[in-house]
Amino acid sequence: MLQNTGKLAGYTIFITGASRGIGKAIALKAARDGANVVIAAKTTDPHPKLPGTIYTAAAEIEAAGGKALPCIVDVRDEKQINDAVGKAVEKFGGIDILVNNASAINLTGTLETPMKKVDLMLGINLRGTYLTSKLCIPHLLKSKNPHILNLSPPLNLNPIWFKNHTAYTMAKYGMSMCVLGMAEEFKGSIAVNALWPKTAIQTAAMDMLGGSGIDKQCRKVEIVADAAYAIFKQPTSFTGQFVIDEDVLKKEGIKDFDVYAVEPGHPLLPDFFLDQQPENLARQMEEHGATPVYKSGKTSADSAATGPVSDMFNIIRGILSPDIVKTTQGVYRFDLSGDHAGVWYIDLKNDAGSAGSGEPPVKADVVMTLDSSDFIKMFGGKLKPTMAFMSGKLKIKGDMSLAIKLEKMMGMMKSKL
Repeated sequence: MLQNTGKLAGYTIFITGASRGIGKAIALKAARDGANVVIAAKTTDPHPKLPGTIYTAAAEIEAAGGKALPCIVDVRDEKQINDAVGKAVEKFGGIDILVNNASAINLTGTLETPMKKVDLMLGINLRGTYLTSKLCIPHLLKSKNPHILNLSPPLNLNPIWFKNHTAYTMAKYGMSMCVLGMAEEFKGSIAVNALWPKTAIQTAAMDMLGGSGIDKQCRKVEIVADAAYAIFKQPTSFTGQFVIDEDVLKKEGIKDFDVYAVEPGHPLLPDFFLDQQPENLARQMEEHGATPVYKSGKTSADSAATGPVSDMFNIIRGILSPDIVKTTQGVYRFDLSGDHAGVWYIDLKNDAGSAGSGEPPVKADVVMTLDSSDFIKMFGGKLKPTMAFMSGKLKIKGDMSLAIKLEKMMGMMKSKL
């Protein structure tokens, strides 16, 4: 890992979303140098599923050797940001570095994304980044070596990164466009850059999106914190860059990246937006067990009552039990395309459970849309649902927690095949 050098001692860093995850990791890295950290985040009371508050983060920062200022900030609220900036300047004398880390994610298609979710992502990712930057810039201009760092991806206009989650991509790219514009606008005065991980990073958001077992395919948040630390030492002439964490750390002399892995040696899940050509990304994902949605060569055919999908449902019916129904309590509908297209269902909510072709007997709690060949791979244990979902091959509408519960049944089926 990248060693601390003390270069941030006395610097004041304003970090949005710093109560947990990547934001907190960057805060702790800076705190070990003796930096002042403004924790600008919403969480004041413990969340039942997400760890950390602005106050627990502040305690960790102080314990690491830094000084902390916890501020209640929703980046959609101009007054809250203004108040936090004012408190930071009053307490620490100025602001040297801004990290726009706060972000919202919802990986659904246009018809499946409520406008409330669209407004949330645009409000936090795009508007929040722009607004926080705007309010910090007058103070950054007074610093000796000011930086703005957005946790956002390179601007990759390959359509594959839009087709499955257009709203999220637009919102996230909004953060990146702030880098593009502000770097040029404040060239010579403020370094404005973006940082993005090469692989998936283990965070609370990733755990919820990926489900059980996803952590093994991730790196720790410390790799992003170390990369941010390497950027902060650069002069203001280092600006307008879209930096990948692993690349900048290689330039710092880091050779052992296993230390950042949650499970050293395990294949890592590539992060979004980083392909140079779709074929290259497809090959990477396939090496880790996924089948990318954009891979060519898919065909369609009429649904059939016999075949591999029907055979799979025979096995499913054979393992249904009251215990599975009791612990699951969900009705699933599968809209399958490809060589064995059709509609199928699994009822794990009523009586002893049932499964078969056609519409479920009651309204489905979860609708899963995927290619029939991938359905067979998933229930046959050859394709993890989390990988299929992350690559866009599997689309899920409904209760995500119930979708994750279905993995238990898939695990049971391995012994039957």
